[in-house]
Amino acid sequence: MGRKIQAWSKVDRRFGVVVSGKLSGNKILTRRNFPPGQHGRTKGRRAKSTEFGLRLNEKQKLKMLYGGLRESQFRKYFDKASKAKGNTASVMIELLERRLDNVVYRLGIACTRRQARQFVVHGHIMVNGKKVDIPSYQVNVGDIIEVYSKDIPQIRQNLENLDPRSVPHWLEIDKDNFRGKVVDKPKDVVLEVPINMQYIIEYYSRV
Repeated sequence: MGRKIQAWSKVDRRFGVVVSGKLSGNKILTRRNFPPGQHGRTKGRRAKSTEFGLRLNEKQKLKMLYGGLRESQFRKYFDKASKAKGNTASVMIELLERRLDNVVYRLGIACTRRQARQFVVHGHIMVNGKKVDIPSYQVNVGDIIEVYSKDIPQIRQNLENLDPRSVPHWLEIDKDNFRGKVVDKPKDVVLEVPINMQYIIEYYSRV
């Protein structure tokens, strides 16, 4: 089944933070005290979230932050992290950060994770000299991430506008040659929006 197409501005509004990767207007992020839709005003105030709802919301927020992952795929990251040594939350974030589409985004080759996914799927990205068209491909320390064709206007523009200081410490970018390198494992990752990872762990512990 294909990925569900949805209005990302509505997703941003639902969570009250920008998970789409694009800067939404203040109007979109305004939290209203009534539900969305044409009958929202007549339904009264929003229902107060339950404990389960709060945990579900955090899980959905993290899924959307990484480009709107499928539930089955997202669950696999949790299962793998929960079986690994170390802190489950940290391991899960590391697995998500090592996705090829995320690395393309972190390097500044793409301006959003969704755009990065498109670049990967369309064959514009190479890993160690070979085309890789799988967004979930896990990169390793030492891998070279390179743009296959340097004639794509959007990629050129993204790199021209990139401030190298915005690239995380575990990656290196060579803007002139349209390539980057994984120099370390993603540690102490600071996400773009606040996520309560403990809620996500508790959610999957219950279902």
